[in-house]
Amino acid sequence: MKTLLRCVDVIRRQTALEPQIALVLGSGLGGFADQINVSAVVPYDSLPDFPVSTVAGHAGRFLFGTLHDIPLVLMQGRVHYYEGYSMQQVILPIRLMRMLGAKVLFLTNAAGGINPAFHAGDLMCITGHISSFVPSPLIGKNHDSLGVRFPDMSHVYDPALCACIRDAAESLHIPLQNGVYIQTSGPNYETPEEIRMYSILGADAVGMSTACEAIAAVHAGMRVCGVSCISNLAAGISPSPLTHEEVQQTADRTAPLFRSLAEQSIIRIHKVLEN
Repeated sequence: MKTLLRCVDVIRRQTALEPQIALVLGSGLGGFADQINVSAVVPYDSLPDFPVSTVAGHAGRFLFGTLHDIPLVLMQGRVHYYEGYSMQQVILPIRLMRMLGAKVLFLTNAAGGINPAFHAGDLMCITGHISSFVPSPLIGKNHDSLGVRFPDMSHVYDPALCACIRDAAESLHIPLQNGVYIQTSGPNYETPEEIRMYSILGADAVGMSTACEAIAAVHAGMRVCGVSCISNLAAGISPSPLTHEEVQQTADRTAPLFRSLAEQSIIRIHKVLEN
């Protein structure tokens, strides 16, 4: 809690902007920041005791600004459990953005496709997640000022916000899949046997982030939505070995569609917040 308050203090010396919507930009999707009227840039390593991104494609900074006069905060790059951080450190940015005023968390990621109907380059609206293969980020002492001890997770991904994403995709004529995301610890990719198990459990896409962040956001009283870029087909489905370079290349290729979808989704989400 002390770290959060110290981080808030540092950021408030640089910007008074109170974001309504917070976005986490995943691998290859950081270019969305180019559409924002940026008023302040806060590198993660300028904040006290704050985790720093170490993965290629993750710039590691907060951007504060507006899009169509909607106040936003963007995480241009996230931190991951597999980088050696504790789960509490991984979700620290989510809690910080909530303390700065954000009411909505819009999550994005690059994910492996498990659903046989998916193709590399597809975009998927996240309708649910499975987080049982990583520790809960809420383990440990609970601070009541952050959220209740036992938060309900019946509807993590807000139906009204998911409808905004679908409506935006339809208006832009962007094909949009819907599905369940499963988080694993990484950094190794999954085996074909694990992918078959995840499929049996009901997962449509797999990755190494996002679910823990969504849990922390719901705990903090935020509304959550998310989009996965299906950057590759998962092990046992893809005929080729999996590489991070492939993930980045597919995300880069899909980035123009994602930027349009995110922009139009944000406009619609803002209208939902105003009603």
